[in-house]
Amino acid sequence: MGYYNNTGYHYAASAIYTAPAMVARAVPKVIKIFRNHSAIGIKNAKTVQEMGLQPKGLIDKMMKPRDYKPRALELLIHINVVQMTEDGKVYLSDQELMKTRWSNL
Repeated sequence: MGYYNNTGYHYAASAIYTAPAMVARAVPKVIKIFRNHSAIGIKNAKTVQEMGLQPKGLIDKMMKPRDYKPRALELLIHINVVQMTEDGKVYLSDQELMKTRWSNL
């Protein structure tokens, strides 16, 4: 059982494959947010809330389009491009960013 659009294509499964692409698409936006907030290097670390990168609440999830920036932030943390201080603040590591495909951002 699945969902079909008016052309007959199964689009519920395509959403599974779209998500990684949407997260990758959100990565440059997250990097730009870090640069706009000058959160580069440990001395300039900011909270996720200060930069507006916290996940949406339940009401926002239901009423607004999906936001992939929090998942992109998780990805950047996982690959050490974004690092975390002991007090939970985050910052962009330009040195680690240069090792990725987003090095030109």
